[in-house]
Amino acid sequence: MISVLAQERFLGAALGSIFTGVVVFEQRRSIYSSISENQFQPKPQSQMEERKLGKKYRLEFTHLWNKAVDQTMGPMIAFLSSRGW
Repeated sequence: MISVLAQERFLGAALGSIFTGVVVFEQRRSIYSSISENQFQPKPQSQMEERKLGKKYRLEFTHLWNKAVDQTMGPMIAFLSSRGW
């Protein structure tokens, strides 16, 4: 007979795997549907220019996001590191 702890771990792993599979499937379906919609629609020139400008702002936002996460999680990571995690 498997211990209760082992059963809980197995159940958690199974549910986590199922949840991850569903999320990945939904994301792939969303990506494939957006690709198929965009293949048949020609993009105007203005959208192409916005895309070039958007890349700069996206990189800037990414940098700010990473900086904010580092500042927010930094103390927790330092605490966990000092505890040996």
